[in-house]
Amino acid sequence: MRWRGERQSSNIEDRRGIGPKVAVGGGLGTVIVLILALLFGADPQQLLEQAPSDPSSGVQSSRPLNPEEEELKQFVSVVLAKSEDVWHDVFRRNGSQYREPTLVLFTDQVESACGMAGSAVGPFYCPADEKVYIDLSFYEALRRRFKAPGDFAQAYVVAHEVGHHVQKLLGINERVSAMQRRVSEEQANQLSVRLELQADFFAGVFARYVQNQGILEPGDIEEALRAASAVGDDEIQRRTT
Repeated sequence: MRWRGERQSSNIEDRRGIGPKVAVGGGLGTVIVLILALLFGADPQQLLEQAPSDPSSGVQSSRPLNPEEEELKQFVSVVLAKSEDVWHDVFRRNGSQYREPTLVLFTDQVESACGMAGSAVGPFYCPADEKVYIDLSFYEALRRRFKAPGDFAQAYVVAHEVGHHVQKLLGINERVSAMQRRVSEEQANQLSVRLELQADFFAGVFARYVQNQGILEPGDIEEALRAASAVGDDEIQRRTT
């Protein structure tokens, strides 16, 4: 996929290297810091700001970022921008208006409006906050563990999750959820599978659009198909749990 020099989306929220936020509530750790400040004549606020990252202290934790991921960040920003172009056009031609999702990059685990999630669940979409979440290290697993290399395989992953956002905007998620509450567990699972397949279809709409732009290269479609078969939610859970 020829993506360099293309427009990058501004709807990127980079939380890489930042741990989930925990409400600051004082506690024993804060008391100890204040005592040390009194003993050594230091500024308590400075000590609190420099305290080691600890979930119990309420301080945000951070880690060094992998510099190799910067190119991946640029790549997914381009893919997201292309998806915005696609769905703005599709919605406009059907007399509606597209609302753009946000793509959240995270490391290891993340807090969303749908709850806490770890990297093991793979990329996901949260309809409650209309955000797509991805740990970019997943792309290494996609290449090595799932045997689905290639940049358009990576693009497919984003396009699929954006497909779930399209379902949310069209009211499909809500209707399917209502149906699932009225049927058996087996039938509810079948409806979930259909949702995933439709998200794949929407990823195909994206693929056709970029193909018409002439930016796809030989083998790109095959890369996406391999990724689609390799990284379904059931396959990810089977391999990682």
